[in-house]
Amino acid sequence: MLFDEVLAAGPVRDLVSDGAWLRAMLEAEAALASAQADVGLVERSVADEIAGACDPARFDVAQLGRDAADSGNPAAPLARALTALVSADAARYVHFGATSQDVVDTAAMLVSRRAVSAVLVDVWACCDALGSLCAEHRDTVQAGRTLLQQALPTTFGLTVAGWLSSLGAAGRALAGVRPAAQLGGAVGTLASLGEAGPAVLAKYARRLGLAEPDMPWHTDRGRVLDLATGLGRVSASVGKIAGDVVLLAQTEVGELSEVAGPGVGGSSTMPHKRNPVAAVAARAAAAQAPGMVATLLANSGHEHQRAAGAWHAEWRPLTELLAATGSAVWWLRTSVSRLAVHPDRMRENLARTGGALLAERVTTELTPRVGRLVAHDAVAECVRAGGDLAQRLAEHPALGLDRERAAELLDPAGYLGAAGEFVDRALAAHARRKDGQ
Repeated sequence: MLFDEVLAAGPVRDLVSDGAWLRAMLEAEAALASAQADVGLVERSVADEIAGACDPARFDVAQLGRDAADSGNPAAPLARALTALVSADAARYVHFGATSQDVVDTAAMLVSRRAVSAVLVDVWACCDALGSLCAEHRDTVQAGRTLLQQALPTTFGLTVAGWLSSLGAAGRALAGVRPAAQLGGAVGTLASLGEAGPAVLAKYARRLGLAEPDMPWHTDRGRVLDLATGLGRVSASVGKIAGDVVLLAQTEVGELSEVAGPGVGGSSTMPHKRNPVAAVAARAAAAQAPGMVATLLANSGHEHQRAAGAWHAEWRPLTELLAATGSAVWWLRTSVSRLAVHPDRMRENLARTGGALLAERVTTELTPRVGRLVAHDAVAECVRAGGDLAQRLAEHPALGLDRERAAELLDPAGYLGAAGEFVDRALAAHARRKDGQ
């Protein structure tokens, strides 16, 4: 696809492909037959024959897609095609006791588990890189910005610590989502399996390495929503980080840049451009997630025992959400790996305010001596006057400051509060995660 290398980059794209879905549905069919043999419902030879026929290479995924139009889902034509591949004895037990939703939902959990594993590999790699960046720039002074305006001094280490904390927490939340098997038959009773139904479900889940649900969840879409919101949270964190990188890499700011290589970050018309392409792509991929999460949430109210349309509406947005989140994290990892930090530019940007960024500090210092209102108005007057702010403060008759003390108060490095401690806390939390605590 024309846009895939930008908006569906990284390994997740292949893990949610049509071929990946076919493989997962066949795994569900094979596990179903094997689980029934485990509890003695079918002969082991029959289960082995069915499982042996569940080879993706023997199926035409495009034809299955076309045939899905007749039944409204791809599991029904898959069961027919699988039945045609086995002996008459085994054919009687293909898809036995299951409904199409059992196979598709279970496949969704298998596909998601593999995709999420790949997402998390990149999440943890990003966190490791951010941790190193955070430690390196623990005390690098930077302008903190609110409403896109310089507000008070902070450190670049604390900025990165915020990124690290956000992405790490999102990764842990996503890692905590437990995909579960789905097996309930037509209306969630497993009636066709008789008393063996619950035992088959247990064996089925175990063979697939999925959680065994207390009961079928055909119309309880909480497991899909947990997955969707976990992916959405990761994408939100990636979007914030990538957005910050893009803003800090602006020509007028210049505090960050992505190290350019041949063909990296260039423009089709402007030879001088060095765009932060990886951060831009990460932001673009992450920006797709909210709409897909919203679609899954909006269609989570499934009627009666099996939904008419709401279930079907999940397939594409879930697949695309996995791909978009995977792409976002993959691009962020690329961006962080080639990020260049420019501390001198951070200092230059701080100096542009002529010390006005520290007006709050001066006011706080003087409040016990002259009162908050007098201090506020006098400092504001000095800021408005322009010029050498330290000199203005020293000359103001209401403040009683000498120039040396005024200059000390206007040093950004002296007004960082608990920035260093918060950086240390973020790094300690990251270390605990890596140690498995």
